[in-house]
Amino acid sequence: MAELLFYHLQRRPLEAVLPFLLQKTLERGWRAIVQGRTTERLQALDDHLWTYDEEGFLPHAMDGEPGTAQEPVLLTTGAANPNGAAVRFLIEQAAMPDDLSPYARIVVMFDGEDPEALAAAREEWRKARANGNEATYWQQDDRGRWEKKA
Repeated sequence: MAELLFYHLQRRPLEAVLPFLLQKTLERGWRAIVQGRTTERLQALDDHLWTYDEEGFLPHAMDGEPGTAQEPVLLTTGAANPNGAAVRFLIEQAAMPDDLSPYARIVVMFDGEDPEALAAAREEWRKARANGNEATYWQQDDRGRWEKKA
């Protein structure tokens, strides 16, 4: 059963947090999918992942490009898992997959300053717990470190 991790973004934006989490995912030997709701948002992330680090980049592709099945990180608006990802990152209130079994982790990232995103994350948390899923809630402390809150 997939472990669900909820990341409450308040002190740092998605663009600062997501590359770090993707890097940790790849270091474990896992592939990842980042699922959003809009192509525009994913295209901006695509550009960012090539340039966020002066000394490197995260290998990735947008869904629909040639060879996506071999990519370690795939950006998509769809529900499929063409690269065999073990970790699925949900941004922009993307829908939780109906079937969690292909994944080791589902990471829900939400903007704590957006009331709609906060309400959606709370609803997903409630559903996860009601369905008996293992779920953890992470929030940054004053020094920017992630603390497990629940």
